[in-house]
Amino acid sequence: MGLLEGKTALVTGGSRGIGLTIVRRFLLEGATVAFTCRHLPDGLMEELSGLGTVRAFESDAADFESAHKVVERVMEEFGHIDVLVNNAGINRDTLLLRMSEDTWDEVISVNLKSAFNYTHAVSGIMARQRSGSIIYMGSSAGLHGNIGQTNYAAAKGGLVGLAKATAKELGNRGVRANVLSPGFIDAGLLDSLSQKVKDYWLNYIPLHRWGTKDEVAGVAIFLASELSTYVTGQVIDCCGGLTS
Repeated sequence: MGLLEGKTALVTGGSRGIGLTIVRRFLLEGATVAFTCRHLPDGLMEELSGLGTVRAFESDAADFESAHKVVERVMEEFGHIDVLVNNAGINRDTLLLRMSEDTWDEVISVNLKSAFNYTHAVSGIMARQRSGSIIYMGSSAGLHGNIGQTNYAAAKGGLVGLAKATAKELGNRGVRANVLSPGFIDAGLLDSLSQKVKDYWLNYIPLHRWGTKDEVAGVAIFLASELSTYVTGQVIDCCGGLTS
């Protein structure tokens, strides 16, 4: 029996990267999984359907009404939502002095507003169930900042405040909210770094290696499962000691 047997999970931005790995691992742990994406890649559903019960919704997570409609459809089909993983996110890196208003707004909308949209949509459902786990996909940049990522860091930092406030508001209904904060994860984004920058960070990280998507998904499984029923309002780092 898997750690998530009997649970229904909704993962935003679940068609690629860390989000897709979380979808796969949740299915392997016995969860029924719904996920959102802008565009569904060819062949993906055939692969995932072999792992368990899964549904995909092409939707813009940053759109309030669209988020609520997705949640309504998940409820119509499965009857309950036990886990929400707010994973939808983008990065549009550039120095603050070169950043346009549109670049700022886009990152804040996709990375922060989408999390509000889905939290708003599931909060009443989870409150009535008197149970639920909401996971926000943060970043070490949201805790410590990063050059060229003022928009991204602000959005990820905002998730910390959102999670902590949500934990306090919904805790008396048995609903938990936590931030999963990855460091440098080998998920494709590292390709843009120069070898000099990579060498610097590998030397700085106490474990002296990049993290993997599976390692992040493992923490997500912990936060989604009954193993973490007394954990809420916390930021859980998965960073190889980067922030220690």
